[in-house]
Amino acid sequence: MANSILSGKVLQDEAAAIAWVEARVWPEGPVCPHCGGTDRIGKMGGKATRIGLWKCYQCRKQFTVKVGTVFEDSHVPMNLWLQAMYLLCSSKKGISSNQLSRTLGVTLKTAWFMSHRIREAMRMVGLPPLGGDGAIVEADETYFGQQEERRPSRKRTTPYTKGGKSGPAGKRAVVALLERGGAVRSFNPAYADGESVNKIVRDNIARESRLHTDESRLYMGVGKEFAAHETVTHSHDEYVRGDVHTNSVEGYFSIFKRGMKGVYQHCKEKHLHRYLAEFDFRYNNRVRLGVDDVERTARAVQGIVCKRLTYR
Repeated sequence: MANSILSGKVLQDEAAAIAWVEARVWPEGPVCPHCGGTDRIGKMGGKATRIGLWKCYQCRKQFTVKVGTVFEDSHVPMNLWLQAMYLLCSSKKGISSNQLSRTLGVTLKTAWFMSHRIREAMRMVGLPPLGGDGAIVEADETYFGQQEERRPSRKRTTPYTKGGKSGPAGKRAVVALLERGGAVRSFNPAYADGESVNKIVRDNIARESRLHTDESRLYMGVGKEFAAHETVTHSHDEYVRGDVHTNSVEGYFSIFKRGMKGVYQHCKEKHLHRYLAEFDFRYNNRVRLGVDDVERTARAVQGIVCKRLTYR
């Protein structure tokens, strides 16, 4: 897919931008977001009519492609939305709200809220388990940023770290599961203890998979539930043994941390899951998997449906 598809008129003209979005949200024709009807839907005309306005003659309600999506109640023109989505989808480590504000010519508050709505569109739901028969899934955890509110410690059946000591004090935990050569899923659990991490692993990895981790005790118990659990001992400078390693998931953490420290710089913990969704989405739709910038943007647009995010 050539990049020219998302240039020129589509990015400059609101009517063309709305038509582009409609073609991806409604590939088989308009669908009423109020009653779900597909018959007896007509496009409203006239100079005083809003661009892209439709009417369903079954429930007799009007709607646009924005209704029932992250774009609902937004006064930002659709061509600016597409520009913002393209910038966020094509920047490997993200784009700051300040940069987005200057590029689009909108206020900082608008750019910040647009960014979060786009991240919500990038959030994938209802996905099947990672891995499968013969597939390798790497699991690892890292710590990033300070918790705004220190959480009281709770009794742990499994220690945080390889040496059996507690994890970094007051740090936010991020757990990532990565199917080698495929997709990644990252999580921000309230507690990075055995109970929380084991539940994440069980819920998101197929039992037929080979699980690769470092020597952390977090995975020792749950690892027995998979076809194989193989580890490398980083504390002894062992990073690769045959095809056993966690280099792929650590590479993902590298991209995530460079983006958070170099581009976003500060993120409240209540928003961290959306930033993780953004980095997951770009990684899961990367060039190596045959997805270019335009196709990545189109896939983000397809994720806007049935998601709402209000400012408060």
